[in-house]
Amino acid sequence: SFHLVPSLNALENVMLPLELAARDDAREAAMQLIRTVGLGERWSHYPAQLSGGEKQRVAIARAFATQPAVLFADEPTGNLDAKTGATIMDLMFELNRDSSTTLVLVTHDQALAERCDRVLSLDAGLLISDSKAAA
Repeated sequence: SFHLVPSLNALENVMLPLELAARDDAREAAMQLIRTVGLGERWSHYPAQLSGGEKQRVAIARAFATQPAVLFADEPTGNLDAKTGATIMDLMFELNRDSSTTLVLVTHDQALAERCDRVLSLDAGLLISDSKAAA
């Protein structure tokens, strides 16, 4: 469900953490993020009016809005078709790069894991491998 507030439109959902952080530029910063995730024409739509992929992009914009030091994403492509999933992950990696956020992904998707700088593999809660991207 991406935990969007149903009574707020896409822009307002992204503005929410910025307003809670008392950012004077909350509206402008949120609008820039909405454009970055490709929803510039859909900013005024409410969650019920958005597709699943659009909702996820709003949630991603909101997650990156406050430029967190660490962002956790649990199976970010789990409910998406392959094309939308690839688009979402490209967007997440782009925002991650631009904001210098540490992105922690939890995934069963080996191809997605291989795009990461470091991969920790677990089995029944035990660390079985720790690999880093080739330099």
